[in-house]
Amino acid sequence: MEYRLLGRSGLKVSAFSFGAMTFGDGSGIYKTVGNTKGEDARAQIARCLDMGVNLFDTADVYTSGQSEELLGEVLKPIRQQVLIATKCLARMGPGVNDLGASRKHIIEACDASLKRLGTDYIDLYQIHNQDLIVPPEETLRALDDLVRSGKVRYIGSSNHAGWTKMRALATSDKLGLTRYISQQIRYSLLDRNAENELLPLGVNEGLGALIWGPLASGFLSGKFRSGGDASGTRLGGRGSLPAMDNEFTRGVVDVVAAIAGERGKSLSQVSLNWLARKAGVASIIVGARTMAQLEDNLGASTWSLSDAEMARLDQASALPLVYPYDMHRSFMGDRNPAAGLLPGIA
Repeated sequence: MEYRLLGRSGLKVSAFSFGAMTFGDGSGIYKTVGNTKGEDARAQIARCLDMGVNLFDTADVYTSGQSEELLGEVLKPIRQQVLIATKCLARMGPGVNDLGASRKHIIEACDASLKRLGTDYIDLYQIHNQDLIVPPEETLRALDDLVRSGKVRYIGSSNHAGWTKMRALATSDKLGLTRYISQQIRYSLLDRNAENELLPLGVNEGLGALIWGPLASGFLSGKFRSGGDASGTRLGGRGSLPAMDNEFTRGVVDVVAAIAGERGKSLSQVSLNWLARKAGVASIIVGARTMAQLEDNLGASTWSLSDAEMARLDQASALPLVYPYDMHRSFMGDRNPAAGLLPGIA
């Protein structure tokens, strides 16, 4: 397993990490994600440890806290050997202040997560989404206090726009507050929008990218090719498969499948390997309903795509740039040639 520094910090994380969204009884809004628990959860984490995974990601809202409880229980005997990342922001109760990025909710949510996880500190505490009605100073001072208290080691953001992320970094710098070291973002061969703002921002400002949705809810695994059964899956449960299944996405999967066949690897491993070589990516979060899926996903850490294979995938998955990124590329591409930092440059 390769280990990479997380952003502008001294924290090293495994290039592939484990997402515990599947942990719980499968109730609530995550019922189509998974219902892993008990010995199955222990077996999956044990396999991750065998493969060198040291970062485990969850959130308070995953199955109403069950994910944190299960993850904390399994990791408790080896707490000092692993990194636990969790998130807050989503609604966790009926009250008007039981959600958001206010000081009140952040501090109370952190204490609740610590209790569920059965630990006295969180390695990486992330704001799960942006809350535009709360001043950034309030959010960042609350997070800084948690770091100073020892309850949190590092902080990160998740699903923020480029401008709110940059505003937060500037606020931290101006006020001398703890800075975000990571951004958890959606990125895959079928969704390269992060290359426009978020990844260049991360490279320039020292935010390591933790990638979620690396297989586009399973579409890149090839399981839905030729009318595969979507019942019981995340895409099927949301009714998203028809919108996802089109000429472009099928074309990308065809190239992934061709390379997988040439290499004797799975489509999932090819898709994950493409991400692992992209600028700004610190760790790719993989989850699994079954041990077989987990084994396959983690197998991507044992080999790498060639430059020629990367180029084929880049070409197949490229989309026309939108304004103003098309202007940046056409007018300033020669002046700003840094690979991976400008949209349209592979």
